[in-house]
Amino acid sequence: MRLSTLLTSASSLFLATLVLAEGPSDVIDLTPANFKSVVSSEKLILVEFFAPWCGHCKALAPHYEEAATALKEKDVKLAKVNCVDEPDLCQAHGVQGYPTLKVFRDGEPADYTGPRKTDGIISYMIKQSLPAVSEVTVANFDEFKKADKIVAIAYLSSPSDAPAAEFQATAEKHRDDYLFGQSTDSALIEAAGLSAPTIVLYRAFDDPVSVYPYPALSATVEEIENWIKELSVPTLAEVNAENYMVYAQSGKPLAYLFLDPTSENKDEEIERVRVVALEHKAKINFVWIDAIKFGDHAKALNLVEATWPSFVIQDLEKQLKYPLEQTTELTADAIKEWVESFVAGTLQATLKSQAIPESQDEAVYNLVGKEFDQVVFQDDKDVFVEFYASWCGHCKRLKPIWDTLGEHYAAVKDRVIIAKIDAPENDLPPSVPFRVAGFPTLKFKPAGTKDWIDYDGDRSLESLIAFVDEHAKNSLEAPAKNESTPPQPPIEFHEQTHDEL
Repeated sequence: MRLSTLLTSASSLFLATLVLAEGPSDVIDLTPANFKSVVSSEKLILVEFFAPWCGHCKALAPHYEEAATALKEKDVKLAKVNCVDEPDLCQAHGVQGYPTLKVFRDGEPADYTGPRKTDGIISYMIKQSLPAVSEVTVANFDEFKKADKIVAIAYLSSPSDAPAAEFQATAEKHRDDYLFGQSTDSALIEAAGLSAPTIVLYRAFDDPVSVYPYPALSATVEEIENWIKELSVPTLAEVNAENYMVYAQSGKPLAYLFLDPTSENKDEEIERVRVVALEHKAKINFVWIDAIKFGDHAKALNLVEATWPSFVIQDLEKQLKYPLEQTTELTADAIKEWVESFVAGTLQATLKSQAIPESQDEAVYNLVGKEFDQVVFQDDKDVFVEFYASWCGHCKRLKPIWDTLGEHYAAVKDRVIIAKIDAPENDLPPSVPFRVAGFPTLKFKPAGTKDWIDYDGDRSLESLIAFVDEHAKNSLEAPAKNESTPPQPPIEFHEQTHDEL
């Protein structure tokens, strides 16, 4: 069967299904009675495990319905299981949260890792329905190269010629990410003005055609995937929840232009940044973002004023933020100078911090970002830190235990510091070799070192005490009550100063 009868671009399908037709749903309802018979009989089927009360499930529902209708003509089915009505069935499939989506191929499940909007679901499932590498000819070439946002085609003299094996392996590895084709059609190769072997990437953005710039004959999987990965990120595009992970996984810093999408100057503002992005895209990814919708994200990146447009660079690996002063006029020259300073390593990150407490009256030291280095990296102190969030339920349950832990070591607090820091409200300085991803996070820094030890035990007081006793370098023996201890001068901490950004 010709590919054209199997493949229609996701965009065309999406446009055809913007309005759901009235009538019965095209999503199959699964129960214990029909689950095995339906799922096992399909070469490919997507199953959603959901709960009716789940907000994320409700948001997914119209997109899931639209995708089911669009994919029906491609003989790709979508189904769902109500986990409130069928808890045992969901538990049997390892469902721990909602919605959980799984792709079943000949009855064997795999996690769905695609988008959750209509066109993304369609695109993902079409790629799943095709072989890892599809055959491309003159007849289906125009359709195939536009079938997804990123399409790679290897042009070969014969199916066994290099780099066919490496290209196939790359396709197997990234079939969820990109669309891959292979052609030995001499008429197509000649019409395209190419010579075999050649690999070409077709994109729905920026330069639409990119030819592999190295000898294709010796291309390896790593080289092919790195080349595609580099070209898979637009020079400048809107970032949102659907595509954020593309940028997060790229390994590059991310430069944001926050703007009001209703502004009459929107296009002009984007073009100012695009000029700079074209020059520096090899080292930084550039995006624009809806500042009205994602105002909280702007605050998290230390853009404190609701003033748009604004510009900030984030080092995703170190979670450091470099906001351009919001009182600065956002010209192309100002943006260029800021980016070039970042690339040169001369910018200083802006660290969010709560004010240094006027006094430390509790057994647990209330740590803030401004004094993190001075307190934690004292060579003569063992330091046990809880990184918490004020809204975190687990942190609230730990608080009385952590307070008691502080009291337990109060007699030796000149040697052992039990501390806490509100992580969302205080950025960690560049000297810290880790970033906090969940709450509470507990880490211990022994005296005489800058190394950290993760605490991964249970959160009982007994276990926490045992951990400190095991890893502390200082003596934990409290002074005798009749022992005269000379008063210690207070430790003075001075607020770090930063150049104005």
